[in-house]
Amino acid sequence: MTTPPSTNVPSLADLRREIDSIDEQVHRLLMSRGDIIDRLISVKKSAETGSAFRPAREADMMRRLVQRHHGILPLDTVESIWRVIIATFTYVQAPFAVHADLSAGDAHMRDSARFHFGFTVPFKPHMGAASVVAAVSESKGDLGLVPAFAIGGTGAWWSALEFDSAPKVIARLPFVDRQDHPAALPVFVISRAAADAMVTEVEVWSVRVSGWSAAAAQAVAPLAEVVAVQDRAFDGAALLISVPEGGKIAQITETLVKAGASVRATALVGSHATRYRVSP
Repeated sequence: MTTPPSTNVPSLADLRREIDSIDEQVHRLLMSRGDIIDRLISVKKSAETGSAFRPAREADMMRRLVQRHHGILPLDTVESIWRVIIATFTYVQAPFAVHADLSAGDAHMRDSARFHFGFTVPFKPHMGAASVVAAVSESKGDLGLVPAFAIGGTGAWWSALEFDSAPKVIARLPFVDRQDHPAALPVFVISRAAADAMVTEVEVWSVRVSGWSAAAAQAVAPLAEVVAVQDRAFDGAALLISVPEGGKIAQITETLVKAGASVRATALVGSHATRYRVSP
């Protein structure tokens, strides 16, 4: 006996109608999100002042996104969509610009900026991290993007973050760490954010040492990420040290001393979330 054809198989027209319905629901939900943001703006005017950035909340949102995601839609696409949604609605609450240091390559930095902040937020290019820090310092709520690694000829731009009134490192991009990320350039985000909005899993410290050497660099490498530039003032180096969650700056400085370096000064210049790693 032959099996009669199933009458439950949807037609192409049926499936396309389902897609159209979902698209309409997504659009309506985004508009509903906009309505809530409009109400949020009204509440903030009477109950809160300061930056609209909430690094801790953003990190939590991105982690939950990755944890629940499944199916054929690439994670790259979902991450980018959510980053643009978050950045755009933040911009609607309190307009800001993104200042970016292009010294590590124009294309790579622009890819990172557009992937994480979209095209609605104004993009302002700079040549040098110091220029980015200066622009953010003079703004009311702009963001700065600087490479999270040393570039030849670049000074210790992070020393400008040591003052209490200065902006700080508030995030490290990309939030989601995985192979073949479309915006993989490691970038620090600099801005002013409310103290209760910061995520403090990874502390970022400005440290000045004399006696910096290959041995000292090798000694601290297992304990923290270190960006080092020559510091003639102390005949040594200016370090930007990212101390991972559970680590202590005291342990880092003790290790430096044991390796022959002399620690001249330390200052906390920001913090950010631990990168969320996704296995291939």
